[in-house]
Amino acid sequence: MSPALVPLLDLVSWFPAADPQQQPKAIGTYVLASAIKIVVVFGLYMLGVAFLTLAERKLAAWIQDRRGPNRAGPGGILQPVADGIKNFMKEETNPADADRWLFLIAPALAFIPAMLTWAVLPIASSLPTPWGLIDMAVAPLPVGFLFTLAISSLGVYGIVLAGWSSNNKYALLGGLRSSAQMISYEIAMGMSTIPVILLAGNVSLTTIVQQQSHMGWNVLSLTVAWFTFLVAAFAETNRLPFDLPEAESELVAGYHTEYSGMKFSMFFIAEYANMATVSGLTATLFFGGWDIPFTQWDNVGAYSVLKTLATMSMFAIKTGFFLFVFMWVRWTVPRFRYDQLMSLGWSVMLPIALGYIVVIAAATLGLDMLGVARGPMFSLALLAMNIVIIAVLLAWLDKGKLISPSSARVGPTDLERLRARGLDLSRRQLAAQRPLVRAQAPLPVTTTLIAEGGD
Repeated sequence: MSPALVPLLDLVSWFPAADPQQQPKAIGTYVLASAIKIVVVFGLYMLGVAFLTLAERKLAAWIQDRRGPNRAGPGGILQPVADGIKNFMKEETNPADADRWLFLIAPALAFIPAMLTWAVLPIASSLPTPWGLIDMAVAPLPVGFLFTLAISSLGVYGIVLAGWSSNNKYALLGGLRSSAQMISYEIAMGMSTIPVILLAGNVSLTTIVQQQSHMGWNVLSLTVAWFTFLVAAFAETNRLPFDLPEAESELVAGYHTEYSGMKFSMFFIAEYANMATVSGLTATLFFGGWDIPFTQWDNVGAYSVLKTLATMSMFAIKTGFFLFVFMWVRWTVPRFRYDQLMSLGWSVMLPIALGYIVVIAAATLGLDMLGVARGPMFSLALLAMNIVIIAVLLAWLDKGKLISPSSARVGPTDLERLRARGLDLSRRQLAAQRPLVRAQAPLPVTTTLIAEGGD
């Protein structure tokens, strides 16, 4: 063996032992740890997305008081496998006038951004190993938050290209709707996350989780931002009540009208992948990420395998809860009209998000000037302010005059006058119809019998 190859085959030099509580310095440890995390996270991600379809069908059956999938495997557990085999066996159709290459890559472009965004989410506290402390994120970028905003905005290209390349008017309308919808709500979603950065003072997702571990979850300090983010997330993932790009009652099936087989299935895989990513991001930004509530055990002291497993379980529970919310809303709330959708995004969501940035910035600066330390008291002050803001917003929005044209523009006095006039007209019409009804009514049976000479 060549002497030059001996150092390359020396595994000990590539993966040297290190302090389990310190980051490893050997490049081999970083490369191997990253490869293992990619394989594990990607495998679990794809498996989880497949079984989310089963979970949604079971949940829909529970909400509608009926039976869900129960034939493929015990309790229907193998239904995702059956669906996958079915989609692989289906005939693939390619429209003759479609743009072939764009038509083929559009499903992948819809799925890849959701999967890439998941790579920067910290799913647990760091794992101590004999080779060093391993971050529990595939790519723990120091600008992870900016990475999520940049990559998630690329998801619209898959849907737009699918609609345009199909050379189908229904698919094109679905693609155009999607581009307008996702651009509109992408702005509101980005603006709603700026208050999170103002509190954390950093764009690292790990730092944002650590900030919430000692200040409290951002859902309490930034309640309005969280609700804005959640509503925008429904629109970004094209889920009900914001599934206007599909809208089968209007556009046949929307942007994927011409797709079949596994290419058709990829769009639904992308939808559930986006759901999982947005749920994990919501848990990270507003619900403490992997932080276990009501205890500091997971944040103080030495790292341990038990802490890693416990925090990973907590992150899974939080993410699973928001996945349940996505499914719950789908089978509960009806679809918006398209004009209501756009009006909500531009006339309500965006002004609220922009105004909330100003309010949180002013409140943060004021509390800092008053000498309030970043901790529980700081968060309680923000919570009290959020309660007032929510009360004002509810009083403002409850009048039903903002989401045009979903409500009347007349005042209460004019509305009562119109109701009284309508009731008066109804009474007059009823009084005028009574003689006609009496004239057309048949004679009683006894009168008829007497007239015909009966007893």
